[in-house]
Order: sequence, then C-alpha cells, then structure tokens
Amino acid sequence: MRFANQVAIVTGALGGIGSAIVQALAAEGASVGLIDLDARSGAEREAALQAAGHRAKYANANVSSFDECKAAYDTISAALGGADILVNNVGISPKTQGKALRVWEMPPKEWETVVSVNLNSVFYMTHLAAPHMMDKRQGRVINMSSVAGKAYCDIVAAHYAATKAGLIGLTRHWAAELGEYDITVNALAPGRISTPLLKTVPQEINDAVTRVTALGRLGTPQEVADACLFLASAQAAFVTGQVLDVAGGWLMT
Repeated sequence: MRFANQVAIVTGALGGIGSAIVQALAAEGASVGLIDLDARSGAEREAALQAAGHRAKYANANVSSFDECKAAYDTISAALGGADILVNNVGISPKTQGKALRVWEMPPKEWETVVSVNLNSVFYMTHLAAPHMMDKRQGRVINMSSVAGKAYCDIVAAHYAATKAGLIGLTRHWAAELGEYDITVNALAPGRISTPLLKTVPQEINDAVTRVTALGRLGTPQEVADACLFLASAQAAFVTGQVLDVAGGWLMT
C-alpha cells in the first residue's frame, strides 16, 4: 500500500489511461479524486470505488476553464484533503474524418480548444495543487506528455504535438521551481496505447505503428499506469524533471 494516507487527483479520469491510473492508485491505498466531463459516468465510478472500499470523490469540470478546475479541486479537497499526487492526464487529439488536419486546414478554434484542454489545464491544476504540497514539503506532479511531443508523428496534428512538447518544458521548469520543497515533477510519454478510442481508428493505422515499434505491439493502459505508480512513489524520490517513454520503442528517434 504505497500510497496509504495520500490523496491523488487525476484529470481525464474516466478515459482508458485515466481509469487505469485511478484504479492502480486506489489499489495501492490512495484516496482518489477524479476529474472529468461526464457527470453520470463519474458518479457511477465514484460509487463503484467506494463500494470496493476505496475513498473516492468525483468532480465534474471542463478543465479548459480555471474556475471549473478550481471548483473541482475545492470539491475534492473538502472531501479527501489536498492533493499529494497530481496526475495531469487529460488530453484531446481531434481528427476530421479520421485525419489530423494540417496547419493550413486547421480552424483556429480547434487549435485554441486543444491548447486550453491539453496545456492550460495542466497549469491550472498544478497552480491549485502546489501550495498544499509546498506546505507539506512533499508532493508528486506527473504530466501526461506523448512521444509526439518529442518526435514527428504524422497521425496527430500540430496542436497536439505542440501541447505535448509544451508539457515537457513545463515539467522541467516546475521541477526546478518546486524542488526545494521536495516536490518532484515528471512526465510520461506514452506511444500508441490500446484504449477504447483506438477502436474508432482504421486498423491499418495501428498496424503501421506496430510494425515500427520495437516490441511489435501496442501498449496497454495498465502499462502506463504502472509507470505512473513508479513516478508517484517513494522509489522515485530522486527522480525529477524527467520524461519516461512508455512506447515500446516507437519513435525512439
């Protein structure tokens, strides 16, 4: 029970990777705060976790809004306590008819939406969580980047790549800012992960990724969650400002 008496807040908590992270943290003793945008599913997940003996609280929020992030953080903090572990997992990667739009095709509104969800929300949530961690002189912030933030990936658009690269910059900067408080800040960079969302993608795309992945397969949400547990744990107490690929060797260059 590595996280007994700790509170973990996860954004994008109802998606494939988010759900796996929530379940893994709860199984290791953490009280879990879930933030997402589906009130009905969120309430059901909260009830299921509580029925299994876990402390859990769901808060509905459009994380592109600071006010909604604050309301969600306050709701979870009132129920469970302030965040000892913050997993900035939420992320979107819009497609049009299954295709990532190129710079001359992309509506500015789509760019703004992706930046707001993928990047601004991470600032908002870390801004809210940091004071509690600083008071305790202990904390973990884990940002969900992507291998697309480190290398060219033609199956995502520029807004997604830019925000995931931006998260790497934030990770390194905040690691330096918060290090004196014994708060570590790290990032995960998943590759192609087999989530329900991938079922909407043409199989030939996933097959093409598999062919150029060193391990010859897609990853699983649990494998991302396992990496997240390591970075959140005491075993990673001297690891900060780092980006850990969970990609099976895809886009190594």
